[in-house]
Amino acid sequence: MPGSSGNGAVTRSTLRQQIADALRDEVLAGRLQPGQEFTVKEIAEQYGVSATPVREALVDLSAQGLLDADQHRGFRVHEYSADDFRGMIEARSLVIEGMFLALDQGRGGSRNPQDPRIAAAVAGVRRRAEEAQRAATAGDLTVLIGYDLRFWRELSALFGNPYLVDFLHRLRVQTWVCLVQHLRRLSELRGHLWSGHTELVDALYRRDTTTARSILEAYNAHSIALIERPTAE
Repeated sequence: MPGSSGNGAVTRSTLRQQIADALRDEVLAGRLQPGQEFTVKEIAEQYGVSATPVREALVDLSAQGLLDADQHRGFRVHEYSADDFRGMIEARSLVIEGMFLALDQGRGGSRNPQDPRIAAAVAGVRRRAEEAQRAATAGDLTVLIGYDLRFWRELSALFGNPYLVDFLHRLRVQTWVCLVQHLRRLSELRGHLWSGHTELVDALYRRDTTTARSILEAYNAHSIALIERPTAE
């Protein structure tokens, strides 16, 4: 029956996304290490599902650059270099610059800061920023990543071009995967993680893109210094 077939397709698609999200979280948490290999069968057995949605999820993660596919050996977690990270930062900065330009030209979501809906949305993003800032200050990397990704997704949706939101999110996931591979080598992260989330959202709400650009520049420099520090030790 068409209805049954459609429901099955939706279920499989949802399962595919759930597996992809779970594996991405495993990589971000450092439980799947750079270069670690695994097969579709191993992941299917781990999650108690069939091979098809697992294979599709792994192909999706490979397309996002998080995994490498080997025709004969399965998949492995991609290993990123410091040069890879610098390239990601450059690409990410170009996308965010589009958000700043939209504000400069009066096309951003904050065109009317007095609009109660805009003010409420900004307040929600700022709460996310506060959570991310607390996690960064405490050195809680796992919590920080979750809040940071949500913060940037909501911030870019509020102030930027909606067509770039997903692209920026994908870039941020990649940069975190790359950064995590280096940060997990540090025994103490307290005081080392960037925590300027609230300052950035406040500057964008004021449409002060000069300050926002300065914050972003400092953030990028800080991120590059972080990824270089473990390598040097």
